Amino acid sequence: MVSEVILKVKNNFVKKYKSGYPLIMKQALEQWSDLNTEGSIVRLMDDNNNFIGKGYYGEQNKGLGWILTNSASEEIDAPFFLKKIKKSISFRKDYYENADTTAFRVFNGEGDGIGGITIDYYDGYYVISWYSKGIYAFRNQVISALKSAVSYKGIYQKKRFSEDGKYIEEDDFIAGERGEFPLIIKENGVNFAIYLNEGAMVGVFLDQREVRKTIRDKYAKGKTVLNTFSYTGAFSVFAALGGAEKTTSVDLANRSLGKTIEQFSINGIDYEAQDIKVMDVFDYFKYAVRKGLKFDMVILDPPSFARSKKMTFSVAKDYKNLLKETISITEDEGIIVASTNYSGFHMDKFKSFINSAFKELGRKYELLEEYSLPSDFRTSEHFKEGDYLKVVFIRKK
Repeated sequence: MVSEVILKVKNNFVKKYKSGYPLIMKQALEQWSDLNTEGSIVRLMDDNNNFIGKGYYGEQNKGLGWILTNSASEEIDAPFFLKKIKKSISFRKDYYENADTTAFRVFNGEGDGIGGITIDYYDGYYVISWYSKGIYAFRNQVISALKSAVSYKGIYQKKRFSEDGKYIEEDDFIAGERGEFPLIIKENGVNFAIYLNEGAMVGVFLDQREVRKTIRDKYAKGKTVLNTFSYTGAFSVFAALGGAEKTTSVDLANRSLGKTIEQFSINGIDYEAQDIKVMDVFDYFKYAVRKGLKFDMVILDPPSFARSKKMTFSVAKDYKNLLKETISITEDEGIIVASTNYSGFHMDKFKSFINSAFKELGRKYELLEEYSLPSDFRTSEHFKEGDYLKVVFIRKK
């Protein structure tokens, strides 16, 4: 029997939780000293001992755990997880039937009713990511539910709950048959090489699917394209397939070179006709200015937080200045694809950074279109922070 802890919610947070807010926050509780075993069931009550919600204790960078139900009688047990996963699968029915896209998100945390866990699909293989020891305590029920709900080639897992929030290195294989890697998946008809056995990152960020397609279909033709923080070069591949004159991919990680060459190659693109640079993006901006380089399109999708030997970058503090550097190496009438996955502010705030950057440089711009998460990355209307992706296509005037 899983232990249960009763927690009192401060009066000024009661309404927020009763309306469906799912994240259990330290500042919302009268006391939390009774929380000592991650995976414990928690029951939230108001000062008059009225039931508010029930969930689990599991610490991650966002909070102390997640509310899973607002029904006092609903048990958090094997049938509960099976019901949630079956519902999430049925919601993605159209994705399963799309032969042009064979990788997508099957379960998106609190958007599908269980915060702290995601499940992704890669052409018959499933990857479960656990974001706290608390949700990992329910691993048997979750894995069993997934096995019951789908047919699968294999199941892998990623533990993302070490003390510093990083991935825990181990053999990630759980069930079925081990994959042969690279596993080649498709996204809107484009090939990607995926590795489910090489750490936290598998080779592509699925949440940018619609943005990549838009670059290929509407903006890339005949353009010189700079892809910064390029990882495995996914944006560059789509730009090249969209008829870009040339792509330049820049990333500090040594592995980015081989990975980017691989992605170009499996799509029949001559990687030697493209530029792939392993260097600090901030240094590359200085190099480009020195050399007088300008691009017709620049893709700017930095991590929320990054640290190199020389500097620390955070989106909240530094995005505007990075954007100013981007503007300076973008041709007039060129396109900037400004993107962030930082959940600490909404689209309006992000657009204010864009406005400030252009204003401070005395330049005009036009907002062309914007994107947030695709439909498989389901979000909750009660948890706006979960809709973290913000992408804006900008024309520099």
